[in-house]
Amino acid sequence: MTPQQYVQAKAAGSGSSFYYAFLFLPPMKRAAITAFYAFCREIDDVVDEVKEPGVAAQTLQWWRSEVARGFAGDPQHPVMRALMPLAAPHGIDASHLLAVIEGCEKDLQQTRYLDFHELQNYCHLVAGVVGEVAARIFGQTHPQTIAYAHTLGLAFQLTNIIRDVGEDAMRGRIYLPVHDLQQFDVKSSDVLQRRATPGFQALMQFQGERALGLYDQALSLLPAQDWRAQKPGLMMASIYRTLLQEIARAQYPVLQQRVALTPLRKFWLAWKMQALGRF
Repeated sequence: MTPQQYVQAKAAGSGSSFYYAFLFLPPMKRAAITAFYAFCREIDDVVDEVKEPGVAAQTLQWWRSEVARGFAGDPQHPVMRALMPLAAPHGIDASHLLAVIEGCEKDLQQTRYLDFHELQNYCHLVAGVVGEVAARIFGQTHPQTIAYAHTLGLAFQLTNIIRDVGEDAMRGRIYLPVHDLQQFDVKSSDVLQRRATPGFQALMQFQGERALGLYDQALSLLPAQDWRAQKPGLMMASIYRTLLQEIARAQYPVLQQRVALTPLRKFWLAWKMQALGRF
């Protein structure tokens, strides 16, 4: 298997909404975003799939060394071998990859976030930086597009957090800020034991409205001159925002089930943005 085949399989096998946006890109941009996304998946999988925290930490340290080797011209892992020839032409540097590693490492060190500001710092590393790199690959020309990308990345990550409350609870993690839980009188023990309470419903509605507001804010930040180039990101926004709306419509059953869109619906939403330029 070539490095290019490896990253393609990694991206397609994830079943992520991001993959559907990649399909509409020209070959070089598609290769770059696929390789970068495969890198992100590799790092995320270390935290989610390696059961022993010490082993996971050592594996992340190996990836830091692999990033250094890659930018020194000697990548070993197929993901880095696929990514490195495309990094410089798309403005990807080592700091972007190291930020992704740092963000995922937080999942080994921290299972609670005191307030939204603290959660935002985490989201910046695991999603904002990813959004920035994606915007560069897609063809960002205006400086303000970086602010759009970071805000959209935050909206994506909050959507993930809302969708995955139950799954994260089974791993002993609660990303919903402690201050928010206290505001709605929701106990951490109820979340960890996946017990729905009246306060939990109100809490999730608050989280959903915050995330929806960030989608609107992100779109308002996107300069008109970059709208066409950033269509892949807008396709992802269409898919993720629709997912969030479906979760809200189902009254946030996230403690007990993982709400998802069908592959056909994801493809339709991506195509509609690509062909018609609308959500």
